[in-house]
Amino acid sequence: MNNPTLYVVSTPIGNYQDLTIRALNVLKESDFIICEEYKEASRLLNHFNLKKELFALNEHNEKEASEELISKIKQSNSVSLISDCGTPIFSDPGAYLVNLAIENQIKVVPVPGASSILAALVGSGLNLDKFHYYGWLSPKKEIRRKQLQELKRRKYTTVILDTPYRLITLLEDVVNILGSEIKIVLAYELTTPDENFIRGSAKEVLDEAKSKNLKGEFVLLLDRTETKGKD
Repeated sequence: MNNPTLYVVSTPIGNYQDLTIRALNVLKESDFIICEEYKEASRLLNHFNLKKELFALNEHNEKEASEELISKIKQSNSVSLISDCGTPIFSDPGAYLVNLAIENQIKVVPVPGASSILAALVGSGLNLDKFHYYGWLSPKKEIRRKQLQELKRRKYTTVILDTPYRLITLLEDVVNILGSEIKIVLAYELTTPDENFIRGSAKEVLDEAKSKNLKGEFVLLLDRTETKGKD
């Protein structure tokens, strides 16, 4: 009788050298790998000369694919779940699969590694005694602005994610809703050759992002600690 294990494996967010030795060994020993998108997974595996059967699990097929994959996992010894980059499940698909695995008494083992959120936080220079992960804002303009209005009540560092093509729009909304003088940090293209931390007022960061026409992956940090007692 098999005693299958589902490994939740963190992969690099931009620099392949950030893949841990443990993660590499787990991938090598996996009977197959569950990935978010074939293209990104194949690129990673090819870089490390690994050949594994891949199964896609993403926002378009998560429930159906998870139920099918549980049967395959039960017949295996070691299976890995990866996302396109960083830590799986956190702002990525996979939670449904993990819950099914737990329900089916399949051992779930996290393999920690790269995280854009933690990298942004520790490189920001902001107060990290307490921080709020807000995550992804709505793509709908009015909802997004309401969400930013809600952040006025936060009194500690806040983490926001969004897609590269909405970077400038997001910064403009921050200026218009939270104020041009609020201190923010834009952690841009982390771990890549284009990595850059842009620190300053919202207006200063917006102006620099516009002048450089920035459109890459990013994490935006709002410093709300300076607003204590001012709202």
